[in-house]
Amino acid sequence: MADSEENNSLFPIFILSMIALPLVPYTILKLFRAASKKTKCINCQCSDCARSGKYRKSVLKRITSVSTCGNLTLVLLWVIMVILVYYIKHMNSENQVFEPFSILGLESGASDSEIKKAYRRLSILYHPDKNPDPAAHKYFVESISKAYQALTDPISRENYEKYGHPDGRQGFQMGIALPQFLLNIDGASGGILLIWIVGVCILLPLVVAVVYLSRSSKYTGNYVKNDTLGAYFHLMKPSLAPSKVMEVFIKAAEFVEIPVRRSDDEPLQKLFMAVRSELNLDLKNIRKEQAKFWKQHPALVKTELLIQAHLTRETANLSPDLERDCKRVLELAPRLLEELIKMALIPRTNKGHGWLRPAIGVIELSQSIVQAVPLSARKAEGIPPFLQLPHFNDDIVKKITRKKVRTFHELQEMTIEERAELFSQVANFSAAEVQDVENVLKLIPSMTVEVTCGTEGEEAIQEGDIVTVQAWVTLKRANGLIGALPHAPNYPFPKEENFWCLLADTNSNSVWFSQKMSFMDEAAAVSAASTATGERMEVLGASPKETSAAIREAVEKVKNGCRLAMGKFLAPAEGNYNLTCYLLCDSWIGCDRKSSLKLKVLKRTRAGIRGGQVTDGGSLPEDGIDEEEEIEEEEEEEDIESEYSEDEEDNQDTNKKGLANGKVSETSVSESSGSDEE
Repeated sequence: MADSEENNSLFPIFILSMIALPLVPYTILKLFRAASKKTKCINCQCSDCARSGKYRKSVLKRITSVSTCGNLTLVLLWVIMVILVYYIKHMNSENQVFEPFSILGLESGASDSEIKKAYRRLSILYHPDKNPDPAAHKYFVESISKAYQALTDPISRENYEKYGHPDGRQGFQMGIALPQFLLNIDGASGGILLIWIVGVCILLPLVVAVVYLSRSSKYTGNYVKNDTLGAYFHLMKPSLAPSKVMEVFIKAAEFVEIPVRRSDDEPLQKLFMAVRSELNLDLKNIRKEQAKFWKQHPALVKTELLIQAHLTRETANLSPDLERDCKRVLELAPRLLEELIKMALIPRTNKGHGWLRPAIGVIELSQSIVQAVPLSARKAEGIPPFLQLPHFNDDIVKKITRKKVRTFHELQEMTIEERAELFSQVANFSAAEVQDVENVLKLIPSMTVEVTCGTEGEEAIQEGDIVTVQAWVTLKRANGLIGALPHAPNYPFPKEENFWCLLADTNSNSVWFSQKMSFMDEAAAVSAASTATGERMEVLGASPKETSAAIREAVEKVKNGCRLAMGKFLAPAEGNYNLTCYLLCDSWIGCDRKSSLKLKVLKRTRAGIRGGQVTDGGSLPEDGIDEEEEIEEEEEEEDIESEYSEDEEDNQDTNKKGLANGKVSETSVSESSGSDEE
C-alpha cells in the first residue's frame, strides 16, 4: 500500500478520468451536430414579423441562445478539466522521481572525476556561502548534496544503475484514489471515510431517484402535468362544438398556477368589457351570465380573458404584469393544445375510434391562437384567411370582397400584377406593404394527399382484418421552401408548423386513424419512411432488391417535400363506408385539405374469398349495395357543426368508383376546406 501522498495524488487523476470519459465524446457529437445544422431563412421577413422582434438576433438573444443550461454546464466541466490537468501536471513536477545524474547535469554512466567536477560547479552556484538565497540553499541540500552522495557511494550507485533507485529494488505500490483526509484512519477523521461511502454510494443515488420520480409523477413526456391530462380526458365530449373547446382548454393545471394580483382587478374588468362579445354569453340573461363567469376560479377567468385579448389583438392595452402573464399563457398553449387533441383522438368507442368533432375544434383554436384571429370571425365566410395577411383588418377585407374577390383562394389565383393593382387601389398599400403580402402568400403551404387502404397481401378487405392506411402528403410553397415557420407576428414566440392526418367517418363522428407530421426535420422523416416501407415490404414477402428499391423511392419522395403517414386499424363490420381523410394544419387558416375514400368491407366466410375470389354475380355486391343504402339513410341523423362538415354529399357523389373486391377508391384532393370551399 502506498503512503498518503501517493493516494492523494491519485484522487485528481480519478476525477479527471470520470469527467473526461463522457465529456469528450459528448462534446464531439454536439459540435458535429452544430456544424451539420443548416442555417436557412425559414420565415417570411415581412415588416410585421421584423417589428415583433422574435426573429431578431440581438446580442442578448445570441448570448441567451448559446448560454443555455446545458452549454454552461459543458463549459464549466471543461474548465474543471483544464484546472485538474494543470494541477496534476504541477503535482507531478513536484513529486518527480529522484535522478542524481540529471540533477548534476550528467549523463548516465559518468566517471567519478566528472561527478566531482559537476558537484564543484554547482556548489559555486548554490552553496549557502556563495548564494544567500534560501531557495538555492534548499535546492543544494535536498538535491545536489543528495545526488552527489548517492553517486559517490559505490553501493548506492550500483543500485541506481541496476534498479533506477539509490536504495535498490522497489516494491509494487498501489494507491486509493481518495483525498488524504479520508485515509487518515489513525486520527479523528476515520469515520469520515464511512460517511463518504454511505453518502456517495447510497444517499446521493437515492436523492437523485426521489427527485426524478417526484417530478416525473407530476409531468408527462411533453412537460404537461398529469392533472391537466386528467381534466382534459374527463371534460372532452364527442359532441363538443368548436366554440366550446376554449372552455376545456383553460382548465389546465398550468393555468391555475398563474398568479392573480389585486392590482389586476380593474384592468381585467376593462378587458372583460372589451372582449365580452367573444365569451359566448347569453345576451338575454347577461347579468346572470356575467355573475356565473366571474364565479369561476380567478386564474381561469384571467386566462380566458388574456387569450381573448390576444385573439382580438388587444394586448397592446394590457399592463406590464398582464402582458407578461399573457406571454406565459401563449408559451404554454402549443403543447397543451397538442395534448388536448390527443385526448380527442384517444380511442373512446368500443371500436377503438376517437372523436372527430372535438379534434377539429382544437385545431381551429390552435390556428386562431397562432394567427390571432377571433373565434367569432371563423363563422364569417371568407374572412379568417385574409386576417392572417400583414396589414389586413376587417375594413380592408370588406373592401376587397366587394371587388369580386370573395374567397382567399381567388386571391391566390390572381397574378402578382393584379394583386398589386388591387391592393394599391382598394387598400392604398405602398410598394413595401404589397411586397410583405406577397412574401406571406408565397409562404402559405399548398398540400395534396394520396391515401390508400388495404390488407397486406390481400386484394379484398374482410371484416376483422388489419387494414393498413398509407397516406403520402405533399407540401409545396411558391418560394420553394419545404419546412418553414408560419407568418404569425402577433404570436410572441417562434412556432413550427404541425400537420395532422385524420382518417374519419363523418357520419359516426369517429376517427379511425390519426398521425402528426412535421416538415421541419427531414432526417427524422427519412428514417420513419424507410422503416415503415421496409416493414411493409417485408410483410408482403418482397425480395431484398425490391425492398431496397421501394425504400429508395420513399426516401426520394421525402426529400422532394413529401411525408408518409402510415398506420393500421381493425376492419369494421361488412358494408360500404364513405371515409374522409383530413389534412389539418395547426398554424395556418385556410390551407387545410380533405379527400374522400370509399371503403368496402366484405363478410368473412368459412371457405374464405380472399385474393379476389368473388364472382361477378355473387351476393356480396348486392349486400354492399344494401349496406350503402343504409349508410345513406344514416347520413341525415347527425350534423357536425364545423367548417369541415359542409358539402359532404357533393364529396360522396364524386366517390362512386370503388373497385369490386374491397379495394379502396382514391379520389382527388379538394381545393380548399371550410370557408374556402364556398
